[in-house]
Amino acid sequence: MGVLARQAGGAVGEAVLAAVVASVVAAVGLEAFATVHWPAFNSSNVTRALTTVGQVAALAVLVVAVVLLRLHRWLRLAKVLSWAGLSAFVTVTLGMPLAATKLYLFGMSVDQEFRTQYLTRLTDSAALHDMNYIDLPPFYPAGWFWIGGRFASLTGMAGWEAFKPFAIIGLAVAAVVALVLWSNLIRADWAVAVAAATTAVTLASGSPEAYSAVLTLLLGPALVLAWGALHRPAEVAGDGAEPTAGGWGAVLGTGLFLGLTATFYSLYFGVAVFAMCLMAVIAAGLSIRARHTWRAILPILVRLIGIGAVAGLLALTVWTPFLLKFLSGKASLGSGSAFHYLPETGSRLPLPMTEFTLLGVFCLAGTIWLVLRAASSRRAQALGIGVVAIYLWCLLSMAATAAGTTLLSFRLESPLLALLSAAGVFAFAEGARAIYQALNEPGRFRIAAAAVAVAGAIGFSQGIPTVLATEITTAYTDTDGNGFRADKRPPSAVSNYREVDATLLEQTGRPRDASVVLTADTSFLAIYPYYGFQALTSHYANPLADFAARTAEIQRWSTLKTPQELTDALNHCRWRAPDAFLFRRSGDDYTLRLSQDVYPNDPNVKRFTVSFPKSLFDDAHYRITNIGPFTLVVRV
Repeated sequence: MGVLARQAGGAVGEAVLAAVVASVVAAVGLEAFATVHWPAFNSSNVTRALTTVGQVAALAVLVVAVVLLRLHRWLRLAKVLSWAGLSAFVTVTLGMPLAATKLYLFGMSVDQEFRTQYLTRLTDSAALHDMNYIDLPPFYPAGWFWIGGRFASLTGMAGWEAFKPFAIIGLAVAAVVALVLWSNLIRADWAVAVAAATTAVTLASGSPEAYSAVLTLLLGPALVLAWGALHRPAEVAGDGAEPTAGGWGAVLGTGLFLGLTATFYSLYFGVAVFAMCLMAVIAAGLSIRARHTWRAILPILVRLIGIGAVAGLLALTVWTPFLLKFLSGKASLGSGSAFHYLPETGSRLPLPMTEFTLLGVFCLAGTIWLVLRAASSRRAQALGIGVVAIYLWCLLSMAATAAGTTLLSFRLESPLLALLSAAGVFAFAEGARAIYQALNEPGRFRIAAAAVAVAGAIGFSQGIPTVLATEITTAYTDTDGNGFRADKRPPSAVSNYREVDATLLEQTGRPRDASVVLTADTSFLAIYPYYGFQALTSHYANPLADFAARTAEIQRWSTLKTPQELTDALNHCRWRAPDAFLFRRSGDDYTLRLSQDVYPNDPNVKRFTVSFPKSLFDDAHYRITNIGPFTLVVRV
């Protein structure tokens, strides 16, 4: 128990210190970027150039840290430098291209709109609540958004404005925590290289979805921890040497990772559980073969249950409200369509090692290393099982299409790339050492190998803004919550939201979170914490909300003939009826653009217009205000 306490305490303490360093570096960097008036990324190459300069500087700090670690000199300084360099790399890679906008990657478009709405909801209140529906607990895990809400409240920012700095700081913190984990599992200098490589790859492939990217960064060391917990050949061999706490430190760490995953992202939680169950099966098979008895699986089963217990307790911190609502019998799950999406990338296996690119070659090296070292390296075994689990999940997802659903395998490309990149670092390091020895240890070979590694790192890193060009451009072309576009072009109708909000507050006399608004312009709900009567699409709607039935009810309202009929229908609505409508105008009608799930088609969403005759609101029960292209109808 004392060994476990020392191990856990030391790792947690170092992780906390690293997180503090990363937070300070990222916060200072973002504040420094914000003090200068930069040109828009999509109209100038200035921020791209400065991003490259910053990346090279951050990588230089990491190189110094690696050199000090290899020389075993000033080890504490080397650690701090590695934390500072890695967090600076994250900050400059994302923060500099976005320096002239208040919005994060993808602005407030498509998926980022509902994420911003969630953050706005949990900024308004720390209570766990659905992002859109007033009478429901959250279905989508609230962990990342709840922490973001507290960050926004602490800094005094609106939720939409806090999204960018919180996402970048969160990624910087996750990168250095992953570095700390790697440092406790492998050589310190290799840990820096692995953490840097997986961070760069994750920024390129997964950073638009910031809460999943955090988990991607931690996945590699978590798999190594899990394998250490479940497969313990020293115990099977009966050699009494037990330098660790009997594997229970790894059990605790793995359980905490799984619990964090459950509170952040359900899909990655499912994949991680699947991978670790696969590990348990393989470990059980190896143990039975070594000991020739079924009793050999008992320690593995006990540790697997321990991992599940830790993860379950942490998961309940965000899942309890939903489970209580569902189990109460007062609400039932609708059909749900969260898994109804199959883009072209989800219909084939991701094989990055077959692509003729710098990353493709790196992944190819990692794949070769995983195969060659599968029998002799526990790192290769853990990462290899993770890769196999992802491919199996992809195949299961494609097979599930026959049953009318998917397992969203297209979302797994980023963690796959991260695992293969980690393997690629080990391949490069061990391959370079083998060549060095085969060539009779030439004097300058190590310098040459380091030069190749640094050149490759710079080459890939400076291309990240190009990979993210669409996401960055959208952050400049979308209109932000203040009504401005960062590229200085005329703003969209979003610029009218401030007046809509002021009018709503005045005419309802209620705080924002006490009103329900029916609107197709759901970005309004992403900026201001009003509740919505209907979500953007069924795929992001709470399954307890009965999205299809709500849409049918809206359509029914539009067919009513008199204001009194509408008033009666609203008064007898089975859900909390709208307190206000935010329409667009079209001739003699007010219009809403609604959506319908049309899976298995791609695109999987069909948009259609519902028109309400203006005469339907010609009554004293409704107060009508025209604001720009909008018409606001408030029930009085």
